[in-house]
Amino acid sequence: MRITGVETIRPAIQPNLLFVRLHTDDGRIGLGEAFFGGRTVESYLHESAADVLLGTEDPAPEAIARTLTSYTGYAGAGVETRGNGAIDLALWDLVGQQAGLPLVALFGGPVRASLPTYNTCAGPGYISKSVRQRSDNWGVPSGGPERWDDLDAFLNRPAALARELWDEGIRGMKVWPFDQAAEATNGTDISPADLSRGLAVIEAIRSEVGLEMALMVELHGLWNRRGATTILQSLEPYRPYWVEDPIRPDAVDALAALSADTAVPIATGETVVGRRGFLPLLERGAVDVITVDVQWTGGLTEARKVASLADTYGVPVAPHDCTGPATLAACIHLTQSAPNGLTQETVRAFLRTWYAELVDGLPEIVDGRVTATTAPGHGVNLRPGLAESDQVERRVTTLQAKRVR
Repeated sequence: MRITGVETIRPAIQPNLLFVRLHTDDGRIGLGEAFFGGRTVESYLHESAADVLLGTEDPAPEAIARTLTSYTGYAGAGVETRGNGAIDLALWDLVGQQAGLPLVALFGGPVRASLPTYNTCAGPGYISKSVRQRSDNWGVPSGGPERWDDLDAFLNRPAALARELWDEGIRGMKVWPFDQAAEATNGTDISPADLSRGLAVIEAIRSEVGLEMALMVELHGLWNRRGATTILQSLEPYRPYWVEDPIRPDAVDALAALSADTAVPIATGETVVGRRGFLPLLERGAVDVITVDVQWTGGLTEARKVASLADTYGVPVAPHDCTGPATLAACIHLTQSAPNGLTQETVRAFLRTWYAELVDGLPEIVDGRVTATTAPGHGVNLRPGLAESDQVERRVTTLQAKRVR
């Protein structure tokens, strides 16, 4: 099996998403993807990574990962790392197809029959216009909320949303009612009025569905230690399942001190890169749940090592997914095969809109639980005709073109 083509596809429906397809001489296609700055990642893949990939015989994810991170990108989460993560995902897809096995089997087999999921309460247009993690990029339609806009719902109808999710069989939900307060003060402090408004969302959810709903509170790393401490201590009576990214995860000492100051479990990791990025957090006991992002940490090859490292410290993993359908499928294979796999993030607003419009083979969630697909590789493929559609921008670099240069 030799790589003969690198293809990238940017769909208009989600400008931040970039699909990557690796073509081989025996007719296989491995699918990966990158999220954030798709056009820039596209340039890296065709102008730099393709020179490494094209012509490679029997490409091994570990070998390619070491080659691509030999210098630029190995110590950061920039364009190279996101592109390398997409390549790694596509390579694993090819390995699974060649073996005729799903990734969960290649990873040693499932350690449980299915995984619990939780719903991140975003809307279909969430984080689609830029890379800004701010309320001006939440994607709430100006003409009012649309179906599946769980972000507008948790801000304005939290009890009704919680009841709808519960009745659907979903037993976990994540909300972020304090972000706008952080934007007002640059995360330095929170006023009593803003604190009360945020807590009112939490109170409404707890009053409607009780403590059995695993309730995650996302802070997006927007706070410093003072503001985060106030929020976390105020949340303690509501027993959140975790509070996510209360402080930037590279502020390890501050995060460890915050953890010591509150009884609330802290989750972090979606923006942390690789084992070396996670090690200080684990050594300091600063994190209770690792939310590694398979793409942004450099790929499945590295994410599996992160999960194993976390297991060494007795910390569970709950991979991040707001970043694409192939990534979600890969996360499920990883989490279901990891002994410390805790739960899997999903976004029903994505699954029921642009994920389903772009790909086939999505894992099916039944009563809030999911099982890795049994198809070879990660099991997700672009819908027929999408690559040729006028709703995408497509670029291809082939082995023949490389030779011509």
